[in-house]
Amino acid sequence: MISELRRSVVPFLLAAVMAATLPAVACRQSHPAAADASAPAQSNVQTAAQRPEPRPEDFDPTPATPPAMKLSGEKAFATLKEFVALGPRYLGSPGHAKAEQYILAHLEGAQVEQDQFKVQTAAGPFAMNNIIAKFPGKKDGILVLAGHYDTNLPLKDTTFIGANDGGSDVGLLLEFAAQLRQHPPEGYSVWLVFTDGEEATITWTDADSVYGAKHLAQRWQQDGTAQRVKAFLLLDMIGDRDLHFEHEANSTPWLYQVVRRAGQRLHLESHFSDRYGAIEDDHLPFRNAGIPVVDLIDLDYGFDNLYHHTTQDTPDKCSAQSLQITADVVAETLRALNTR
Repeated sequence: MISELRRSVVPFLLAAVMAATLPAVACRQSHPAAADASAPAQSNVQTAAQRPEPRPEDFDPTPATPPAMKLSGEKAFATLKEFVALGPRYLGSPGHAKAEQYILAHLEGAQVEQDQFKVQTAAGPFAMNNIIAKFPGKKDGILVLAGHYDTNLPLKDTTFIGANDGGSDVGLLLEFAAQLRQHPPEGYSVWLVFTDGEEATITWTDADSVYGAKHLAQRWQQDGTAQRVKAFLLLDMIGDRDLHFEHEANSTPWLYQVVRRAGQRLHLESHFSDRYGAIEDDHLPFRNAGIPVVDLIDLDYGFDNLYHHTTQDTPDKCSAQSLQITADVVAETLRALNTR
């Protein structure tokens, strides 16, 4: 039995029926999505403070647009396996310290910032560390790729290693780092963010979750970084052998469509699910800071999400092919975002 279901999705059709017949209700991890977030607003009134959203089609690359970065799903998968072999990475554990050092060692040669802080969690005080690798570009603006590296504290007495849940995004982000070192961005700067404290320490609530993301988003809002970030792409649970990205309702609608159009151009549309629902994850604090965000996540991990937050979340449930698909979609999205 899954001890803590951190994030859940409310299918669009069910939510629409419930919205028509019942008062609005939200479970502790998700919010019902009563309508497609990509649909235009029905109100004809627009205040002066409101700006029209970008049109996703305006980001479609032209023949003159430089090609997308090339990445290796095989190398990302090898890194995933090596990373999770460190063992559980829950807060305060030896494995957590090893995970930090592993990431830092693989970022050698990049401009690295460590956002270290202490926080009082529901389970007590913990030291946390968001790791940011910065690859300067030639345009004024930042594109962020992010993912968490900690494992679930409530499962600390098990062998839970989070191969998909934490391991997959670290594997792919470090592959991006390797390529960006060799081929610095020609457009916007690219920052890779490894967030800490994403997992709940007892039970997922607004207060007991995404500690690292909250801390970093607040910093960026205060120091002006948030205004320079053009897009924030969160990668989470992207290694599932049967990969299907959710239509995530807390994502910025136009940015989600830019990502989906990238998948269409690569003939990977079959890996995008029409299951529509709101997921609470590391992207929310950055969205609240005014940054366009998208959560690339597959929350259907195994039959009926069977492997999520269990000791069955192991590398054999993941694949290099799924990491390659994600890498290609993200690289094509970065290419598209650089057209503006």
